[in-house]
Amino acid sequence: MSDSRRSQNPDERPDDERPDDERPDDERPDDERPDDERPDSVEGSDFVESSDRTKASLPTQLPGPAVGRASLYFRELHRLRESKHATINSQQLGRLVNVSPAVVRRDLSALGTVGRRGVGYSVQTLIERIGEVLGSGQQWEVVLIGVGSLGDALLRYRGFERLGFTLTDAFDVDPVRIGTTVGGIKIRDAAEMESRFRQRPPNLAILAIPAEKAADVANQLVSLGVCGLLNFAPVTLRLPPRIAVVNVDLASELQRLAFAVQSGR
Repeated sequence: MSDSRRSQNPDERPDDERPDDERPDDERPDDERPDDERPDSVEGSDFVESSDRTKASLPTQLPGPAVGRASLYFRELHRLRESKHATINSQQLGRLVNVSPAVVRRDLSALGTVGRRGVGYSVQTLIERIGEVLGSGQQWEVVLIGVGSLGDALLRYRGFERLGFTLTDAFDVDPVRIGTTVGGIKIRDAAEMESRFRQRPPNLAILAIPAEKAADVANQLVSLGVCGLLNFAPVTLRLPPRIAVVNVDLASELQRLAFAVQSGR
């Protein structure tokens, strides 16, 4: 029988003719490997540096959970940079924010970043890219409405500046607080908002006021040119679709936490 018709020894078959479970580990497709064996690179072997990108390349749509994770990545990456770490891989970053390496790679790929096989991702490049996508690549002027216990704590927080947010003003209706200074910010009378914002409205506002006043104040801020609200009041705001609103209901978050503890999650 000629060689062309002779049965081939299974061990001599080329790798691409073997069943997947018989291929050498380093020949398996990336999506068939365990998470901790997959390379961080998904296309090529070089980083995508920020200098090679344009604003037009920024993703315009990201799922809410992905945005939340990106914010966590951003926080941890700043800490890594401060501790002089130059690179990180998906497994290490996932461990810091409690998500799988596969999720990290998917998120970073959606943001337009690529790692280097055997090295991972540049910490500085990730900070730049995620900052651009989340809007922290520019400076945002933020005002605080309501300087009670929560507002007081927010004024004293020193993490905003690092992420591109500058608290420029704080307003309240309490005569005892008006005119005082907290965290370097002078507290102004809420009646001054209109005259102060007419010429130069802030980009964003934080509402830390009672629920019964939140709707009226929110509508006033929108009429003055504010584009986004971080709402700590336990109420749903009805605003035009062009206005971005993020609601933070601390009581509801505690309910979620209690449920998670009760259900053993």
